[in-house]
Amino acid sequence: MRSMILKYNPETTSTDFDEADRLYFEELSYERVMDIYGLENASGVVVSVGGQLPQNIALRLQETGKANVLGTDPRDIDKAEDRQKFSEILDSIGVDQPAWKELTSVEAAEKFAQEVGYPVLVRPSYVLSGAAMTVIRSQEDLKDKLEAASNVSPDHPVVISKFIEGAQEIDVDGVASKGELIIHAVSEHVEQAGVHSGDATLVLPPANLDQDTMDRVKEIAQKVAKAWNITGPFNMQIIRAEDPEGGVPALKVIECNLRASRSFPFVSKVLGTNFIDVATKALVGKDVPQPTDLMAVKRDYLATKVPQFSWTRLAGADPFLGVEMASTGEMACFGKNLVEAYWASLQSAMNFRVPEPGEGILFGGELSKNWLATVVDYLAPLGYKLYAADVEVKEYLETKSKHKINVEVIEFPKEDKRALREVFKKYDIRGVFNLAQARGKTVMDVDYVMRRNAVDFGVPLFMEPQTAMLFAQCMSEKLPRPEGIPSEVRRWSDFIGGKPL
Repeated sequence: MRSMILKYNPETTSTDFDEADRLYFEELSYERVMDIYGLENASGVVVSVGGQLPQNIALRLQETGKANVLGTDPRDIDKAEDRQKFSEILDSIGVDQPAWKELTSVEAAEKFAQEVGYPVLVRPSYVLSGAAMTVIRSQEDLKDKLEAASNVSPDHPVVISKFIEGAQEIDVDGVASKGELIIHAVSEHVEQAGVHSGDATLVLPPANLDQDTMDRVKEIAQKVAKAWNITGPFNMQIIRAEDPEGGVPALKVIECNLRASRSFPFVSKVLGTNFIDVATKALVGKDVPQPTDLMAVKRDYLATKVPQFSWTRLAGADPFLGVEMASTGEMACFGKNLVEAYWASLQSAMNFRVPEPGEGILFGGELSKNWLATVVDYLAPLGYKLYAADVEVKEYLETKSKHKINVEVIEFPKEDKRALREVFKKYDIRGVFNLAQARGKTVMDVDYVMRRNAVDFGVPLFMEPQTAMLFAQCMSEKLPRPEGIPSEVRRWSDFIGGKPL
């Protein structure tokens, strides 16, 4: 069998299939599906619960293999996967989306980017986990990034869209039958929009969305289900962008996958309804339940799903979240509120240790935002020792903090890993908050060195602003710990009333 070739991209956090690999595995998968389909004399094939690859071969299974694809018609799947067709349909049904344009040349792309303003997002079709999707912040980066994106899927158009910074992202998991929405779940992201949904912390039911937003999200889900004539599971991402003039926040669809997502088990557990069971009934067209609004039920709990990262498996990669997925797993926990649920979820992560009061915390990153100051305001009263790698960060924190604090500047040998390890040990650094806006451009970038070595030394790293501030809030409210079993430790059945799935 042909060996799988993986290429490490130093500008991301992961390894990607090259184009030859993608085509090879699609061909292999198609042949094996058709072999099994014929051997079993199957009456149908399901392509909506196997991730991205079945979506890529769905149209071929139907048109070339003459297989009976259950659920959403592969021609409609193609209209969701092809970015040009997807965007045109959204326009036709009156569903808002970020400004976009199909790429035909670098010159046209540069003109469009100048019109809408940087940053912009380059997005190819039919790709897995955000592969080759890139946020571009300057004209200088545009040409190289566009060429890299076009190599991923040359048979499908590449679309460039306006990237809206500071927006909130919303996840919708749903099941439809013949274009009618049956059930749906609305989860909000803690992280800023632009972090891949697989790497994002999901909150369900949402803690910060008002009823008007929830109603509008449901209406969008209904329109999308009807426009693509969906039968079976689907997942959609929407961004909520504030109106600079104080009007109603805009809701813009950025993606819709006509398949089950990794959050299906999560929303099923939280809402006490087995989404895949409902999806199966829709796929086979039997005992399909009547439409039910699960989000209209008021609950006295919520749950968070947090990512598990394996940064140590990619030596030298910058631990930084973006539009390409980097996580390798996830944990979910319940709580009576967001702080309780997130506190429990993050401590469930492998090899995670909460920094104890009296130990050292190292700070770095962006100083034009209030992120680091907010974190310090939560932590300062707890008695941590505060450190920075340069005077600029020290002066910023001491000036911006609401508390009278002392931040010590420590030596930071960027080129000597062994010496840096000794520095971490000397100052008992047990937590790192490095909240940068972009990846380090070189291996000598102080923020990159701080993030990379926190990972390599086994020190908890917080490198995304919203989750960093939330965890600092958790530390403020939960430390020191009470004696005995913490209040957030309860059985799943206690939260949802013992209802089995």
